[in-house]
Amino acid sequence: MSKERSRTSVRDALFEKPGPKALKKIRLVTALSLAVLILLIFLVIRQFYITGQLDARYWSFFLRFTTWRFLWSGLLGTIEAASLGGVLALIMGFLLMLARISKYRILNIISAALIEFTRGVPTLLFIYFFFLVVPEMGIKMSALWKVVFPVSISACGIVAEVLRSGVNAVPKGQREAAISLGMSEAATFLRIILPQAVRFVVPALISELVIVVKDTTFAYVVSFPDLMQNAKVLISNYDALLSVYLVVAVIYIIINYLLNQLSLYLAGRMDVSTVNVAEV
Repeated sequence: MSKERSRTSVRDALFEKPGPKALKKIRLVTALSLAVLILLIFLVIRQFYITGQLDARYWSFFLRFTTWRFLWSGLLGTIEAASLGGVLALIMGFLLMLARISKYRILNIISAALIEFTRGVPTLLFIYFFFLVVPEMGIKMSALWKVVFPVSISACGIVAEVLRSGVNAVPKGQREAAISLGMSEAATFLRIILPQAVRFVVPALISELVIVVKDTTFAYVVSFPDLMQNAKVLISNYDALLSVYLVVAVIYIIINYLLNQLSLYLAGRMDVSTVNVAEV
């Protein structure tokens, strides 16, 4: 009996390829869905026209270079806050993960409690804490760090669990083999387990960055000049709530789409989304 191994995606392994009847149903449902979507878009645009939201005065300022330069400066602020928040969340998440998998029970309990706390408390509450409570303690920090710290704290619990899942995905036999060859526990973790764990979870970590970017929209609370804060300034100057929010929403969608595409690209490059299927 010979076995021919073929490489296929997880989706192909879990779901059968649809047959002719299923394909017809899929095409029919897709066509109906597109028709309903187009109708809804038409009705929305029609309502905007009736209410005057499509008037030139609500859109003409987007033809000015100064408007886009102002939005660009806000976008740079968003990128700065999200980048710092992502790096800090990765560091804190890594430390929490180490404590969570530690052989010391007290560290397990403390780490688990911190992870559940950071995952359960809304990001906005963390921001209010750093904005209202921390200054009362005599600690002064810039508006940037009043955004970065809350966002990173809110994300570090999820990062810790993602990293732990990557560590657990590494076959235990590799650790046992390394120990049998005389490697220490620390060397085994750093040189054998951690590199493979990171390889497994890099796409998921990049996807988590999407959430970090979204959380930076709360920066308006501390008046940090990010994309959303600058959008509010444009709204107050031009009384153009719909057009500004629509343009800013498109910018956020593009950023998150690019991050998701990067995640998929890395998943393909690292071969973390494929399995081998043996055909008899």
